[in-house]
Parts: sequence; structure tokens; C-alpha cells
Amino acid sequence: MSGCISKRATLSLLLVAFCFSSNLHGQDKFPEPVGNANQLFYLQRTANTNTIICELNVKNGNLDLEDPVHVYWIRYSEKGQKEELNYIQKKFAYGVKSKLLSKDKYELQFVSYKKYSMYLMKDADNKFNVYGAINQKQAIVNRIFVKINGGSFWVPNVEYVEIKGIDPATGKEVMERRKI
Repeated sequence: MSGCISKRATLSLLLVAFCFSSNLHGQDKFPEPVGNANQLFYLQRTANTNTIICELNVKNGNLDLEDPVHVYWIRYSEKGQKEELNYIQKKFAYGVKSKLLSKDKYELQFVSYKKYSMYLMKDADNKFNVYGAINQKQAIVNRIFVKINGGSFWVPNVEYVEIKGIDPATGKEVMERRKI
């Protein structure tokens, strides 16, 4: 059998590849970004493990009042490098618009989905967090997962969005899955 792989070996390899790709798309198998003191929350989606990071935009030790949230990629599927959003991603998909509401309070919305408002505010410890409605209560948002099933680049078929965070009153994790 020189140079040939048996049918049994081929089936085994296909099964391993299928299991690996299935696990890659299972939301519990995505990497969790850590080690960034300015990270507010992150967004992942079924396309691949690349992760959108939303962090506090600090310049010279102070919050950038004009642009308080910096959004960028961690390209886990490549070399794990940090990479800025390109123009199309920033303007049509993952960019975050901010609106100053009062001192140290901003309304935030993704440019691609304006129906979900989040709020950048300081907590009791004088630390900025992003708050959003999870199960109809304000919680500290720490992760958003988007389940995509087909569609196209410009119009993906979003099955649901899962928002995870912390209930500030109890410190317990909360989660809500929303059909879009």
C-alpha cells in the first residue's frame, strides 16, 4: 500500500477532523482573552475563534472622552496577534458608537445592531464597566456570542446572540440568549 491510506485510516482522519471542527464551533471551546486590565468585554462568533475585544480607550492615563471604547481583534486563528478593525468592520459590523450622556456615562451601540444599548459607567469602586440588559436587569456585560448559520458577508443569518455578564447586586453570572 505504498503512498495509499486505507479506507479505515481515511475514515478515522475524517472523523477526527469533523470532531475538531465541531468543537471549534462550539461556543464553549473558544479561547477566553485574559490579561488586559482595560478589557470591558469581548465578542465571539461561530465563524472562527478570532475575537473582538472592546477595551477602555485610555490615552496618557485618562479616558479618551471623544472615543471611550477601543475595538480590535485578537486573531487566534492566525498567530494570536492583535489587529485593528479594517474600515468595513469598523463602519458596518463591529465598530462601537458612543454618546456622552453625563460625566463618566456613555451610551454604546454596535454600528451593526442599534437595538441593544449598553452603558459605559463607573461602579462603586470607581472602575469603568459596560452595563447592559440581561434578562431585563442591568448587568455588567463581559461576553457576547453570536451564533451565525449561513447567510452572506453583508447579511449573515444570525440565529441568536448570547449575552453573559455579572449581576452587580449578587456577583453571580447571568446569561440571556436572544433570537435576532
